[in-house]
Amino acid sequence: MPRLPRGMFRRGRSYYVRLRSHGQDRWIALGDDLEKAKANLDGVRHADEPKVESGLSVSEAAERWLASYVATARNEQGHALARARVEQFMDRFLGPKLLHKVTREDLRAYRLWLERYKGRRGQLSPQSVAHVLSDARCCFRWCEDAGLTESCPVPRKLLPRIQERPPDRLTDEELAKLTALEEPFGFLIRLALGTALRWGELVRTQAAHVQSGQLIVSQTKSGKVRRVPLSPELLQEIKGRVGKLVPFSDRSLSYAARRIVKLSGVSRFHMHQLRHTAACRWIENGGSLQALQEILGHGSVRMTQRYARLSSEHVLAEARRVWANQDETVATTVASSF
Repeated sequence: MPRLPRGMFRRGRSYYVRLRSHGQDRWIALGDDLEKAKANLDGVRHADEPKVESGLSVSEAAERWLASYVATARNEQGHALARARVEQFMDRFLGPKLLHKVTREDLRAYRLWLERYKGRRGQLSPQSVAHVLSDARCCFRWCEDAGLTESCPVPRKLLPRIQERPPDRLTDEELAKLTALEEPFGFLIRLALGTALRWGELVRTQAAHVQSGQLIVSQTKSGKVRRVPLSPELLQEIKGRVGKLVPFSDRSLSYAARRIVKLSGVSRFHMHQLRHTAACRWIENGGSLQALQEILGHGSVRMTQRYARLSSEHVLAEARRVWANQDETVATTVASSF
């Protein structure tokens, strides 16, 4: 069978061309004669070219993306983050450029510029670069689906590869200082450590949400209700409380963290460390990965697997046990040979 031109397909005895417009695929018949189908191909493509706004800049397109896609697909915090990334990075590097003239090389140059960028807080981390590029990729894909440009110029492997890092957990000595704090900070630490909740989930918990030894978490990042088991010690501490369990708001994270650092002396502390620490302790104490996934509210077990890496102390203890068994085996083998 002769090689068909790009974009032409054969179905049965007839030939077709697939055209994509406004995010939709349309199949147009070209006939059952190959030569006539080839002759019709250019005419069909030319007649059906998507009409794009040739004078639209990247800044204007990004503003439409924020007002349409981001406003409906993300929460308030996600909307604010997307706007900040557009105004601080995309507008500065790609903003004046015409949308339909953006190429793959432009986006590769954008990545290199981000990796060299230095702001008030210093150079961007690889994770931050990946987040900014991910928003740019989402924006250009939306522009293609919305018919603002003929094709998405995002190349493959645009985002940097992120090196896996071990969970930022607290040591036993640091935990002892934190859990010994007076109210309300001590209880806040113990509740966060016992439930592995995110800050936004933590400040919305109420005593009425505790049912049958579990904490019902309804307003979650994933939008799914999950049930977190509570230890007997934590249940006893919650018993008798009414209303909100944590006397803080969603916006008081920085204040609470600063106060905890000052009162405990643990200078490297931040609230999300408690979630990491709780997850690591669960695995180290024999908890299953699948149960931890449900507790953390992860959509995929792959997100939870990073906590399955045992701490260096547990690895060293296991190595010593293996070495001891190995020495006993060698000694028994040597003794039996006499």
